[in-house]
Amino acid sequence: MARIIQQPAYVLHGRPYRETSLLLEVLSRDHGRAAMVARGARGPKSRLRHVLQPFRPLLISWSGRGELGTLSGAEQVAAPPSLQGESLYCGLYINELLTRLLHRGDPHPETFERYTTVLGGLAAEQDVQPLLRCFERDLLEDVGYGLMLDHEFGAQRQIDPSASYEYRPGQGPVRLAAAVSGQKRLISGAALIALSTGEIEGAHLTELRRLMRRVIRYHVGDKPLASQALFLGLRKREKGP
Repeated sequence: MARIIQQPAYVLHGRPYRETSLLLEVLSRDHGRAAMVARGARGPKSRLRHVLQPFRPLLISWSGRGELGTLSGAEQVAAPPSLQGESLYCGLYINELLTRLLHRGDPHPETFERYTTVLGGLAAEQDVQPLLRCFERDLLEDVGYGLMLDHEFGAQRQIDPSASYEYRPGQGPVRLAAAVSGQKRLISGAALIALSTGEIEGAHLTELRRLMRRVIRYHVGDKPLASQALFLGLRKREKGP
């Protein structure tokens, strides 16, 4: 039976399991995404009730065979980032994205470090859209779905900032002979270059958001991301009837 001791980790998602337990999805630094049962964690006298929450930096220990382990210890090692409003919803989106894209037991220490960094950026109220686009770009690269952002698909030509492209998920950017007005699949070469360098400006945000939604949907399937629906619902309530 494998025993993992004092592993840096974050809870990505937790749900009730049986009467007093929790079923957790966690992101660990050296063991990747892992599923485990926290027995008795919802009990009235459990010290873990308020520890096993998303975004809290933890050291956890667990044991088990196969994909489902049993939590044996958890302690919070630093204050959690203060996420509120839009930043909180963005954090939930990132957690869901990690759950949907990472395979259990596949270590991605670079993803763990980027996750810690992006939580800090959200807590510091940095502009969330560039933060999300760069995190999505790097996560796709980490799991083997990296975007082609430096040259055209099927050609040796570098991306032309003045050209228009159709980005085909699973392939790459295909240059269009002429821009089609109102075409949502259209993206400028300038926006692709901005995503590649991370120097994303306001003019690029709408087309990059559309691009990443399409690419992510291609890789995670048609099942909608629940966090996106929650955020859209919040936006509608803020605008009123």
